[in-house]
Parts: sequence; C-alpha cells; structure tokens
Amino acid sequence: MSDFVDRVTVHVKGGDGGNGSAGIRREKYKPLAGPNGGNGGKGGSVIFEADPNANSLLDFRFVPHRTAESGTMGLGDTKDGSQGADLILPVPVGTVVFEAKGAQGQPKHPGAVLADLRHAGDRFVAAAGGAGGLGNAALANKTRRAPGFALLGEPGEERDLILELKSIADVALVGFPSAGKSSLIAAMSAAKPKIADYPFTTLVPNLGVVQAGDMRYTIADVPGLIPGASQGKGLGLQFLRHIERTEIIAHVIDCATIDPDRDPLSDYYALEKELGEYANELELPLGAIPIPERPRVIILNKVDVLDAKELADFVRPDFEKLDLPVYEISTASHEGLKELNFALAKLVKQMRADIAQREETVEEERVVIKPLDDAATRRRNGRNADVAEFDIVREDDGHGNFWFTVTGTKPERWVMQTNFDNDEAVGYLADRLAKLGVEDALRKKGAHAGDEVRIGRGDRAVAFDWDPTIAAGAEMLDGAQLGSRGNDLRLQEDSGRSHRRTNTERRREYHEMMDARAAVRAAMQAEREAGHWADPSVDDDKHDEKSLFGRGESEEMQDSDSAE
Repeated sequence: MSDFVDRVTVHVKGGDGGNGSAGIRREKYKPLAGPNGGNGGKGGSVIFEADPNANSLLDFRFVPHRTAESGTMGLGDTKDGSQGADLILPVPVGTVVFEAKGAQGQPKHPGAVLADLRHAGDRFVAAAGGAGGLGNAALANKTRRAPGFALLGEPGEERDLILELKSIADVALVGFPSAGKSSLIAAMSAAKPKIADYPFTTLVPNLGVVQAGDMRYTIADVPGLIPGASQGKGLGLQFLRHIERTEIIAHVIDCATIDPDRDPLSDYYALEKELGEYANELELPLGAIPIPERPRVIILNKVDVLDAKELADFVRPDFEKLDLPVYEISTASHEGLKELNFALAKLVKQMRADIAQREETVEEERVVIKPLDDAATRRRNGRNADVAEFDIVREDDGHGNFWFTVTGTKPERWVMQTNFDNDEAVGYLADRLAKLGVEDALRKKGAHAGDEVRIGRGDRAVAFDWDPTIAAGAEMLDGAQLGSRGNDLRLQEDSGRSHRRTNTERRREYHEMMDARAAVRAAMQAEREAGHWADPSVDDDKHDEKSLFGRGESEEMQDSDSAE
C-alpha cells in the first residue's frame, strides 16, 4: 500500500471556553463584600499550516478527529481561567481546504473552498475556540452591583472538512502509461520511483528536485493519464488536480510504442483534449495562468531505439510547426537530458517571474449582496448600521403547529452562555434580547405571549414559550425595574453595612447608646422614689386590669365598699 494520500476527510473541533465564576468576596466585619468571580479561559483553535516538510496527508487518514484544548473555569478573587492551547496541524504546501457536504453517516464530497494554502507558512483557522464566560465581577456595574450568576463558556466550533493536496511543482510530465515519465524523473533527480514494464506502474504522483547550475526546480508526473480520464476513466481523474499548480506542461511521448493505433501526434492531441476538458471545470484563482495558456514542451523519449529515433526525426517538424519546443531524449542512455534540463530551468525562471508579477497586479474582486431587513434588526452603532444583528422567521410543520425562529450571532451566542438553572441568568438573557430589539421584532412578526420561540438551529437550538414580561432573580428583592437586575439591599449605600464605620461614627453611636441607658436608669429611679415598687402588696392603681387587687373595678363599686 502506498504512503501517499492526497485527499482525506477530517473532523475538527475547537476547544470549549471555560465557565465564569460567581464568587463572593468576604472580608472581616463585612461578610458580603461584593462579587469577585473571574472569567473563564478561551478555548484553543485548530489551525492548518502549510509546512514544506510535509508531503502527504497520511496522518489524517489514521487520526481524522482532531480537538484543541479547552479553557479552564474562572476562580474566585477575580482569577481568570487559563486559555486552551491552539492545535497547529502541518499540511503539505498546496493543500486546499473544502467544506464537507453530505448527510450524516454518508461519504462526504467537497463543497465550497475555504482556504488555499499555496505558500509555506500559510495558515487557516479550521475550528475556532469558544470564548470564555464572564464572571460575576465582570458583569457588575452601577445598576447591577451583586450578580448572582456568571456566563457559561461558549462551545468550540465543530465541523467536517475535506483536505485535498494539489502538488506544487514547476513542471508537470503528462503522457500515456509506460511513456517513461517515472524513468525521466529518476534520471534527472534523486527520486526513486517504482518502475516496471507494464502500464499503470505509477499509482501516485512522483516528485523530483532537479538542479541546473544555480537553478533548482521541481518536476512531477501525472500517473495513468489516458483518453477519457477527465470523465473518470482509468486513474487520470484522481490525479489530474496535481497539474493545476504547475507552471509548465511537458508531454512525454513514447516513440518506441508497438501499438499500431498510436503515434506521437495522436498521443499529443488525445492528451491535450483531456487537459482542455478538465480545465473547463476548474475555478482557478485570479492571477493564475489557465491550463490552455501554459507553455508546452514536447519530449520524444526512447530515442536509443533505432526505430524510435527515426520516428522522432520524422514527427519533429510537425511539432515545430505548432511552435512547440521539441527535445529528443533517452532515459536509458541519458542522451539529450542535459539540454532538456537547462531548457526547462530557463523556462521555469521566466514563468516564476510572470506569475509573481500577476499576483502583485491582480486583485480579487468580491461582490457583496446586502439583504433588505427590518431596521429594528440592525445594529444601533452608526458605523455598522448596515449589518443585521438577527433574523426572525415564522415556521410551521404543516399540521397547524408554528413557531418563530430567531437566528443571529448575538442571540445564539447569548443562549449558549446562559445557565438555565439560574433564574437570574435567564432574566438577564431576557433583558439582553429585549435591549437588542428581539421582543419588538417578534411583536411585529405577530408573536403573542405563550407562542413558541426557538433561538438558533440544529442541536444547539433552545425553545421556550415567549413571555415578554418575564421577571426573575434579584429584581424581585426591592421591586426595582429590569434595568436594575442584580441589585441587593445589603449593598445599598443607606443600609449601614455597605461601608465600615469611622471612629467618629463609632464614638457618636457609643455616646447615644450610653445616653439612652442613663435615661432608662433615671426613669426607673423616679418610679422607685414614687413608691410604685415600695410594697408589692399595695395596690397603686386599682384601674389597672392587670392589678392583683383592683381587678379593674369601677369607682362606684369602690365607693359602695367604703360606705359599708
């Protein structure tokens, strides 16, 4: 089995963000000194980096699932959690990253192009890490002084991607099987490809580095290219993509073939037809030279055979009439290889300068389509007033059941950050949605209290019955409005516990207490001198209902008793 792999499907996931902390600071003489929960750490990202030392995607075939490190939770004393480390994955230069399309459990096929790592050091963030949740210390402000909740960390981005390697070479060798492409690479470079005397010996592209004086360039062959390859016949379609990045196309023609239906000119036209059909399906980046416009070189191989030499001399004028440079070589005797080597080096130098100039002068133009949305769903910031914050769609299942789906970066992120086990956190989410304008937009869409509302789509969607007057958490403590969510009476300035007493205040309170005690003692002494407490058997107040003697008798009854 070959170790060369040029297309793989990978599953990448960024690290999850750490949750925020809802800690409370405690001090001497001040058991509730305010929130001090730290923020959660950010999750790491999965990054593809073009590495010239990598030459295959074999590692991703054996380990297709890659996950970055998650951030840690925030701690008390406003200590933030640690950030997760980024996972940097080296890929060969020339790797193209596609969005993977296809149903769950079914083979994936390439979708939109996400990145083209054409140069060494190019990077692409395949899966971004989730942001860490804010702690209650970061959520506190003048109107929300005691948040009893913190935000959850956001989950990292997760998706399937397809990596496809398109070889970066200066010269591409094309030709029928057994034309001598692998032998030519072995003769001109230090590469050791597999060579045999039967067709389709080469099952993977071979790369070789060639030195011509002080000039160095690379050559590659396209294995198994036959008529019909652009429609999937043979092995050509699988490897035709490896000529997309080459600057020069060299036709290696077997002049010693014994097939009566083949000749050098028919081989050339047959392969050019396949290249033309394949080029029509390509979407090259701006500045790249289309395949039909790239320079061609004709290499007549195996001229060490007598009949092949005669055939090469016979067809050479026909190729020269097409303004094509022709070189007669023999990979067995190395005849004509030196001349071919320096001719290719000169042509490669010219093409490199031409491509560099194209890349500098050509700029890619992008068409931006701006949808017409309700003004309530746009940013209030004038600088980004044309960017929609969210979108609301009324959906139904066809059986009379309907719901409203809210999508948008902010609402979906806020839902993921909310701890729905905490009523105050749920109320805080309602405040944020109302401030963003979601409630007003739902009313305009025809939503009523009790209708089902879904925020987000897929597995991360959250459904609930809409209640535009939801109130929960700390705002119930003092009857404050929703804008004061998170207030606590124990932290108010007029509470007496919100700050430590000064020495003057302590002395004043002490004297007030001592004066009150002195007043009580004086009142008790006056009552004692008046005889109220002299003899318990004396009824001082017969009108007292609690008296042991008077029993609450009236004055008439007391007078009749005295007359008797």
